[in-house]
Amino acid sequence: MAENREVTIYDIARHLNISAATVSRGLNNNPAVSKNTRKKITEAAQKLGYQSNTFASSLRSKSTHTLGVLVPRLNSHFMSSVLAGMEKAANKHGYNLIIAQSLEEAENEKQNADTMFNKRVDGLLISLAYDTSNLNHLEPFFKRNIPVVFFDRVQSHTSSISVVINNYEAAYKITSHLIDQGCRRIMHIGGNVLRNVYKDRFEGYRQALKDHDLPFQEKWHLVTALSEEDGTAAANHILGFPASKRPDAVFCANDTSAVYCMMALKAAGFRIPEDIAFAGFNNDPISKVIEPNLTTVDYSGETMGNTAVTNLINHLKGISNLYSTNSITLRANLIIRASSLKKVAGSKK
Repeated sequence: MAENREVTIYDIARHLNISAATVSRGLNNNPAVSKNTRKKITEAAQKLGYQSNTFASSLRSKSTHTLGVLVPRLNSHFMSSVLAGMEKAANKHGYNLIIAQSLEEAENEKQNADTMFNKRVDGLLISLAYDTSNLNHLEPFFKRNIPVVFFDRVQSHTSSISVVINNYEAAYKITSHLIDQGCRRIMHIGGNVLRNVYKDRFEGYRQALKDHDLPFQEKWHLVTALSEEDGTAAANHILGFPASKRPDAVFCANDTSAVYCMMALKAAGFRIPEDIAFAGFNNDPISKVIEPNLTTVDYSGETMGNTAVTNLINHLKGISNLYSTNSITLRANLIIRASSLKKVAGSKK
């Protein structure tokens, strides 16, 4: 056999002195081929260095058994847990994942979507970038009836579904909890309201203020990228207020920014929660490392990823209709910790 030449099923057939058709059926675990013969075929394929031509096979079957996954960032505890749930569901059903990150930029998201489309993925799962303003880059999928599932950061479209939590309700509960603790000047550090998650968290915060007869003030709403640096910058913003006008609580739309804001204020001599209470969102590990531990919202990334992939694969297999619902809403829980418990902290004085 010529060196570097690709091994084919005909080489295996000659090696075993059987037909190429039998080799093909054996490699595909066809029960028409005896278990003993299938074992010999598999061993010969490994010995000779045979690689299945999955691309040619996918052209014949019109299915690649591959799903595309686009996420904003990979270096996120929440997104890592989402991907773990997706991998688990995909492996269970014999599917592979192609994963790419937009790094929070719409242009990267567009390029990655084009790549996924050209790789003939059977379906796409996507959590939108921070600045994505439209879904034009997904039109090739919609036109070809390639199913699209949005998760966490979503945008409605008639040819897709979304897997989400009720961000509005969770934000309403957090803000109401801070009010119940005696807080009256509550700042919200949020994200770009183009994204449903930040828009809904902001609106839940505003509605809770309104329902408790507290005024909303623009100066207490910061729109940031919610990074570590943004958390520190928010602390400096708070320090710029006169002492009598400073917020007495902060509700941040993620845990990272909340923790870095807390650390900067603690370094400036603030007591938490006595001087200023804090609440975050996501229940990242960092929320249990900071002292005092951070009040937050917990929702399972693994469950979200597993749910998204399972529903997509069931649709591809014809088990269920993906478009029978607009969205799937998963459970989220308020986790109350010491960072927001002003009443408890006050009683210890």
